Amino acid sequence: MSAHHITESYRSELATRAGTALLYGLFGLLLVGPLAFGAVEAWSIFLVEAGSAALLLLWIGKQILDGRMIIRRNSLFLPMGIFGLLIASQLVFRISAYPHDTMSLALLYASYGVLCFLSSQTLLRGSQARRLALIFSVYGAAVAGLALIQGISSNGKLYWIRQPRMGGWIYGPYVNHNHYAGLMEMLVPIPLVLSLTRLAPAKHRNIAAAAAALMVGTIFLSESRGGMLAIVVELVILAIFLVKQKKGLRTAIGLSLFLAIVVGLLTWIGGAELIQRIASVRQSHSELPGDIRTYINRDGFRMFLMKPVLGWGLGAFPVVYPQFRSFYTNFFVNEAHNDYLQLLVEMGALGFATMLWFLVIVYARAIKKIGNWSEEISGAVALACLLGLSGILVHSLIDFNLQIPANASLFYVLCTIAASEPFVQPMRKRRTVSSIPSAEVVRPQEALEQSATNF
Repeated sequence: MSAHHITESYRSELATRAGTALLYGLFGLLLVGPLAFGAVEAWSIFLVEAGSAALLLLWIGKQILDGRMIIRRNSLFLPMGIFGLLIASQLVFRISAYPHDTMSLALLYASYGVLCFLSSQTLLRGSQARRLALIFSVYGAAVAGLALIQGISSNGKLYWIRQPRMGGWIYGPYVNHNHYAGLMEMLVPIPLVLSLTRLAPAKHRNIAAAAAALMVGTIFLSESRGGMLAIVVELVILAIFLVKQKKGLRTAIGLSLFLAIVVGLLTWIGGAELIQRIASVRQSHSELPGDIRTYINRDGFRMFLMKPVLGWGLGAFPVVYPQFRSFYTNFFVNEAHNDYLQLLVEMGALGFATMLWFLVIVYARAIKKIGNWSEEISGAVALACLLGLSGILVHSLIDFNLQIPANASLFYVLCTIAASEPFVQPMRKRRTVSSIPSAEVVRPQEALEQSATNF
């Protein structure tokens, strides 16, 4: 065996290991964020930004080891790039009311972009999606279990140790129960959809259904009204797909079992207090009253009309808002409590239109892939992403989940996965890597035309 052959074999092995580290490092970073209180503090924001930069360097190193630069395109890259140019314009032309915050948030959005780019380069095969679905299901159930235990034995501190500096309505690892609900809204569809497919053994599907039920139960127990509304919307959308595919007795029994577990958990843990919360829409010290939300919406729209094209600058809302506030409160209004309104205020009509374009692409691409989702891994993943995204988009009408880095990064990566090409066939059915010319930009229709129809 020649020294050249040994070197090439070693490079290939290193590249394979780098690819594996990249895949699990990327999704591992997404799972660490919620545990770090939603990645809202300076140290945890740095973790997201530094982690994404390190993963990008790892990806570049893998390309060097492979001896070629292969970039798999995604339809979302264009609106993402234009959104980045709008942020740059706010800084270059001094449009931002507070350039420091705009620059800081621009770096965070760049990290989101890197994570989206890397997810489209690394998550390519159905086997990878299956392993990640298992990891995310176990993770979601574990976080829900932690939140459940904490809800029963809470001492008003995060992890029973840390006292929030500005108070809050703690649930799970989040200071704000609404943001815990936002995380669960995106995670619940993964085990729920898996439990309704034929992509796993019956035993695994039953476990997945139980995990999903636990996660849904904690959304209601968190007493987040936006979370309750969002999960109901998700279940309605799922029911529509089930009716459309005319699922039979097995699916009906599975859904009935799922709902029975949810109701049993809520009755056992929540009891009369939860029923009162849903019925009376009780306010808490950590939630803005409905009339104040109405005032903020009205004030925010006046802010938008003052700078309707490019807005006041990314991240500038809390700085500019006090001069438009039309009511007295002892709350510090640091967010608009409506992600759509805040986007209008900070990025203007151009930024809002770009994000709408982004979402239209996501839904159009996801719906095309769903097809026979109960039999195909690409369709099942697309449906799970679509359900989770729909839930968080509904919740965003009355809250600011997409201003929380841990939730926002997961949201944008799910968007990228939903808009990606179907997963490729097993290695034995695809072209070998050596058949791809070096320095080639792989087009989706060319590199992924033999997409997998089965796992």
